[in-house]
Amino acid sequence: MKIVLAPDSFKGSASAVEVCAAMKRGIQKVIPDAQILEVPLADGGEGTLDALLLGAGGFRRTVRVHGPLDESIEADWGFLPDGTAIIELSQASGLTLTPPEKRSALRASTFGTGQLIRAALDAGARRFFLGLGGSATTDGATGLLSALGARFFDERDCVLPAGGGDLSRLARIDLQFFDQRLQKCQFIALCDVTNPLCGPNGAAHIFSPQKGATPEQVLQLDASLAHYAEITAQHFGCDLQNRPGAGAAGGTGFGLVAYLNAQMQPGIEAVLQATEFAEKLEGADLVLTGEGSLDSQTLSGKTIAGVCRTARTKSVPTIALGGRIALSCEQLDELGLKSAVSIVDGPRELEWCLDNALTLIEYTTERLLRIMN
Repeated sequence: MKIVLAPDSFKGSASAVEVCAAMKRGIQKVIPDAQILEVPLADGGEGTLDALLLGAGGFRRTVRVHGPLDESIEADWGFLPDGTAIIELSQASGLTLTPPEKRSALRASTFGTGQLIRAALDAGARRFFLGLGGSATTDGATGLLSALGARFFDERDCVLPAGGGDLSRLARIDLQFFDQRLQKCQFIALCDVTNPLCGPNGAAHIFSPQKGATPEQVLQLDASLAHYAEITAQHFGCDLQNRPGAGAAGGTGFGLVAYLNAQMQPGIEAVLQATEFAEKLEGADLVLTGEGSLDSQTLSGKTIAGVCRTARTKSVPTIALGGRIALSCEQLDELGLKSAVSIVDGPRELEWCLDNALTLIEYTTERLLRIMN
């Protein structure tokens, strides 16, 4: 029996690689001689670097950069065999890098992500995958662009401080020292959201509260991003703030499209293609996938949706595990899932479930295979 394991991470508890290992242990307890193929996945957020390197090959490099609040940290980027660089925003500018009590949606910057891009440029990369999920920032990629030589001035001709909080004072954009190598580069931004930059569904209103923004700061950030978009439109002659995905990663999607001419692509589609997932399904009898919560977001292009679409073309049944299953049977059919099973075996405290997620995944996989075998 050939079983392909293709989960996303269970956020806050287990990486996709760890989930694969737990699923494998559960299968081997029931079918010791099963052919098991592990394909840990991601949709552009945390884990994208690992998923692409494991699935497509390549190697990892570590550099010292600025974290979200200007602290010195080590962050990784990757090189695929075809020379494509993988930059995962959460490595240098991620929410998990800052303790909850220290988070600042107004000050957090993507500068460190720009440093990763610069390191990849120095290594010869000219094609980039940029994973946009899991950011701590709402700066419209101004930090990232600053690390590449862009400068953003106020009306007194002073460079603006880091973060999105002061973008309402932006008066002038200077690209005189913008890295010339960028003109020969291709940037592909991987994300799973379609939010615009501003407004009720924009970066500030939807995402900044989880990054530490108060209600008043949400309004400040939204106004700052709107002003930033206006000045950017004056500079380039086109307004991109309503482009789907512009609000990704605190407006990083907007900055990448406007300043680096990036293409927006659903993260899971790029990862599935790069890992040759369709080819790995040949001869498979079952696909096991999963993520922390199966809900309405799962229907809108996240990892499980992509896995199901591909598996359906190969007529391979797919079952998902999740900490929480909030989809109806009709919605499972819509996705293409044969079934979805919760790993939580009874009334439990959330903290306990997070701490014991891998054990629960292993046990649930074993129970599932006992039914099927």
